[in-house]
Amino acid sequence: MGQIIDGKKIAQTIKDELKIEVDSLIKDHGITPGLAVILVGADPASESYVKGKRRTCKALGIYAKDYNLVAETSEEGLLTIIEELNQDDSIDGILVQLPLPSHINEEKILLAIDPKKDVDGFHPENIGRMMIGMDTFYSCTPYGIIKLLEYCDISTEGKHVCIVGRSNIVGKPVANLLLQKHNLANATVTVCHSRTPDIGYHTRQADIIIAAVGIPELITKDMVKEGAVIIDVGVNRVEDATKKRGYRLVGDVNFEEVKDYVSHITPVPGGVGPMTITMLMFNTIKSAKNRI
Repeated sequence: MGQIIDGKKIAQTIKDELKIEVDSLIKDHGITPGLAVILVGADPASESYVKGKRRTCKALGIYAKDYNLVAETSEEGLLTIIEELNQDDSIDGILVQLPLPSHINEEKILLAIDPKKDVDGFHPENIGRMMIGMDTFYSCTPYGIIKLLEYCDISTEGKHVCIVGRSNIVGKPVANLLLQKHNLANATVTVCHSRTPDIGYHTRQADIIIAAVGIPELITKDMVKEGAVIIDVGVNRVEDATKKRGYRLVGDVNFEEVKDYVSHITPVPGGVGPMTITMLMFNTIKSAKNRI
């Protein structure tokens, strides 16, 4: 069986390191990192994610300023809150939980966040800085993937990485991170998507596959090179009458088919997911250091 990449364990290791940094910021500089978390509406998945972020803030000693807004909140009202947070010196990071209600323009909201407080790494200024290899806030899930590979001592240098999915949240930024000129990148990158005629043709050539397309168990054994590394970003619900909740979570990779055929693989859940919140905390603390 391939080695299971334990995202929970690696995330906890990083959080232990971050807790030391927070303690030092408070003790030596009188700075408590601050994160504003804005939730609009009552989407169950979003509520769950936000609770996890707040819980992690508390564990690390990060000040969390919470906004639980009704779904009917106006775009103008949300923009006013963001502008106030942009000017609030106690807040180092602003997170607006997506998706937003349909009457609010997500692009307009993300553009309104001060790039210096964009700890999600979604602002075009930060994306642009990442593209040309400048220091910035890297998008949390892509950066979490890089950290998973680093902590597992899996080199990407000179390797062929095939990314399945081209979203602005995962596919595009992780492709760009892996193309950079340093020892945690230097990969040859192929990006496949819904218009790629034969995805398997590309994945079979890959040393590392990053699946982030949102299709349950799309990647099967016949699409994978023996000994490849699998990073499964997908989190999909499939009906399962044997489960109390009526469904189970699966990734974009058929775990049972490929687990004995690959060298390393992330499980779903417990693989990439825990790293996303951890890197959000990393970015918030990084932002707080700019106050020194």
